[in-house]
Amino acid sequence: MSDLVSLELGARCEIRLEAPPMNLVSRELTAQLREALQQVAQYEEARVVVLSSAGERTFCAGSDIAEFAGLHGRGAEGKLLLEKLVYRQLAMLPVPVIAAIEGHALGGGLELALCCDLRVASEHSTLGLPELRLGVVPGSGGTQRLARVIGLGRAKEMILLGELITARRAEEIGLVNRVVPSGEALTVARQLADEIAARGPLAVRHAKRLIDASVDRPLDEGMALELDASEDVFASADMLEGARAFKDKRTPRFTGR
Repeated sequence: MSDLVSLELGARCEIRLEAPPMNLVSRELTAQLREALQQVAQYEEARVVVLSSAGERTFCAGSDIAEFAGLHGRGAEGKLLLEKLVYRQLAMLPVPVIAAIEGHALGGGLELALCCDLRVASEHSTLGLPELRLGVVPGSGGTQRLARVIGLGRAKEMILLGELITARRAEEIGLVNRVVPSGEALTVARQLADEIAARGPLAVRHAKRLIDASVDRPLDEGMALELDASEDVFASADMLEGARAFKDKRTPRFTGR
């Protein structure tokens, strides 16, 4: 894999930002992340993804501000469109994604974590969207995804004030799922990923899709989608394997079929 993003494929795929100490979202890093996500999407054995970063200081500090001067006016379109494309690509992966946040997750870094399904943060981490302090708005999904996770009131507070919050506060408002000792975010994220990878992969993919669909669909439409998914799962070999394993009191051997 390339020098700013590394990728390890497997049932538990791992994507790692390799640009310490700040792991800034430059154009090159974004392009390389896009390549990694494409490989994961095409890898049939993938069951879960862990997203982490090199170094203990910062998960990702957001955009490279040094690029801003050259983005004045319409020059920003290319960067913003690429980021939106890649961030959406991450959010739309069919398998669950877990962010291992060690250190700061700021601006585009927090927006990157918001594209993940679960977030594990170390106790010394800080999180925030301080873009308004720089005269810009969170432009890679922050104004849209944050409210879907923590609600409108909390999202407005975080974005309009631009204040950074601790990992513990983030856990209180539902922004992160686990707070762990410093240096343990990746270890715990891997543990959660392995638990998910042991579940029926067909059911896991359906579950992620259905939960995401519930956000902006009427209840009746969501229930209809759930019925279709359940019929698909009940027609699978995995369903039979799960039932047999439960009866035999053994670990199921799911194949995704």
